[in-house]
Amino acid sequence: MSEVKNILIKVSGQDKPGITARLTSIIAQYKCNIADIGQSVTHGLLSLSIYIENIDENKNPILKDLLFEAKKMGMNLDFTVIEESAKPQAYKEKFIVSCVQHSGISSQFIAEISNYCATHSLNILDIENRSDKNSVSSLDLKITSTKTINFDQIKSDILHISRDNKIDLAIVKDNVFRFNKRLIIFDMDSTLIQAEVIEELARLNDSHAKVSDVTERAMNGELDFTESLNERVACLKGISKSQMETLFDKIDLTSGVLEFIKIVKSLGFKVAIISGGFTFFTNHFKNKLGIDYAFGNELEFDRDDCLTGKVKGTIIDAKQKATLLELLAQQESISLEQVVAIGDGANDLMMLAKAGMGIAFHAKEIVRKQADHHMSFGDMASILTFLGIPEDYSKQLL
Repeated sequence: MSEVKNILIKVSGQDKPGITARLTSIIAQYKCNIADIGQSVTHGLLSLSIYIENIDENKNPILKDLLFEAKKMGMNLDFTVIEESAKPQAYKEKFIVSCVQHSGISSQFIAEISNYCATHSLNILDIENRSDKNSVSSLDLKITSTKTINFDQIKSDILHISRDNKIDLAIVKDNVFRFNKRLIIFDMDSTLIQAEVIEELARLNDSHAKVSDVTERAMNGELDFTESLNERVACLKGISKSQMETLFDKIDLTSGVLEFIKIVKSLGFKVAIISGGFTFFTNHFKNKLGIDYAFGNELEFDRDDCLTGKVKGTIIDAKQKATLLELLAQQESISLEQVVAIGDGANDLMMLAKAGMGIAFHAKEIVRKQADHHMSFGDMASILTFLGIPEDYSKQLL
């Protein structure tokens, strides 16, 4: 009596062109159904798995032919009979842990993440090395669970592990929007640029000490932003436009910004600045960097082109930043899930939460605690990994 079987074949050996083609051609020749298939290459070594259903080995010598073909190619082929009752697991949760560290992701970090998953009923379904194949500087781990999980707690725990190991990390749901971002929004001060503009302005009239203290407390969420802004701008009274313009060449861009913007613009992304700083500077960097949109607070000047110590119009605080992000998404006819926001201070939290991917970039502690994605060790260009832009492709575009 014939016995119908389901077979999982596993092929391993030195990778080369044609292996998958030759084996699947045999399967097709016997008109067998491939129910599942997976393939990966690690350091030049192929691992190929093919799940074939309903094989009657008495009538269908497919395994003999597959074994013979694998031997001719110098590959190892093993097979396992799968019980008919065995079914693929149904996952309730799927998410990606995207890790970046240009000096190399340590085995200690990988071990800690793996052990955490093992003790919390999480399964690592797939690990992909997204860096160039001579290093492990960028990894994506696809993590699943057959149970309902406390996603916020898991994110918090994994982020804690990443900080201890100095690994930058993003945790994203595995959905259609993961690599379909279209709009990048930067905070300006201490994010796009390596300065707090209001403090640099305060150096021009010796009010830096007071302004710096208020700025620090505001960035840490200790003061209301609007109140703190008005208090600091009042200290700038009397500074002239010509004095302000001298700062343009003194303010450095954050490392990796030029590379990052060039690459995302070449791929069709729109880029914006939404800042609690000043239009006098957001417009300058918009023009300098070819950025599409720029928003900031407008300083008031007197007839002699000197600052009056007041701000004109609506203050761009945390709530207004989030509103502007939403309006830009509407303007570009995209989902909020397709927006990436990058910031470092408490005034950015609502904007980061509104975006599909909100990244705390070398951020204050209050922001690191609340944001889902962290870039605390790498430069701005490292964020390209979170967007699914491979390292070798980025090099080609520069």
